[in-house]
Amino acid sequence: MTTDERRRPDARPRAFEEVLARIEERIGADGLTVGDRLPGERQLAEQLGVGRSSVREALRVLETLGVVASQAGRGPDAGAVLTSRPGNALTDLLRLHLGLATLSMREVIDTRLMIEQWAAARAAAANAAANAAAPARTAAQTEPQTAEAQTATARMAEAIAAMDAARDPAEFVEHDIAFHLALAEAAGNRLIVAVMRALRDALRRYAVDAVVRLGDTGGLQDDHRRIHRAIEDGDAGAAAAAVAEHLARAYPDSGPDS
Repeated sequence: MTTDERRRPDARPRAFEEVLARIEERIGADGLTVGDRLPGERQLAEQLGVGRSSVREALRVLETLGVVASQAGRGPDAGAVLTSRPGNALTDLLRLHLGLATLSMREVIDTRLMIEQWAAARAAAANAAANAAAPARTAAQTEPQTAEAQTATARMAEAIAAMDAARDPAEFVEHDIAFHLALAEAAGNRLIVAVMRALRDALRRYAVDAVVRLGDTGGLQDDHRRIHRAIEDGDAGAAAAAVAEHLARAYPDSGPDS
């Protein structure tokens, strides 16, 4: 990999990143207010001239940020409802999505390291507190944040199983991304999840290259299991250390001397 390639995680903005910005423009241009319904996926895709998958991914980011709430089903009650107006925080996030191409690989990995170590330690600490209180608490009394963390931790386990069954590097990376987003979700901070999604999408192509280069994903999977186990056990220190070891294994050329 050349120096220029390492310094540009992805030279072209992904389609859904452009869709994010254009959906924000549409919300403003159409004068939508909280409670209004956005056009359906098909209609948005036609209006914006993009694929439905790009629209779907953009809506997931907006839902993570609390800007829209998606409703399943068909007919007039289906689709995404505006739950808050996009503000400066969303604008800044969109700029992050579109500006990641100017950052070096090391900058992106360092940011991931800080975020994921914090998220893993926080999720582990939440589990430790929940485990300590478990004998005196019924399932109905479980704190909502704790329940969300437990659900996210379960999704991490599902992603590990899916990676075990992956048929090629690209499929492995898709489930790897799901694992790391679930890790961020387990910490209970929606903005962290949105930033992590931006970082992972910027590195998607290089993540596939890293898996191809490694050849054997056994080491990566061992790392994933250590991270997951440490979070479940409530061991914040072990969880943070496992994250650091994992990123060093996945991106050995992104260190200080690379």
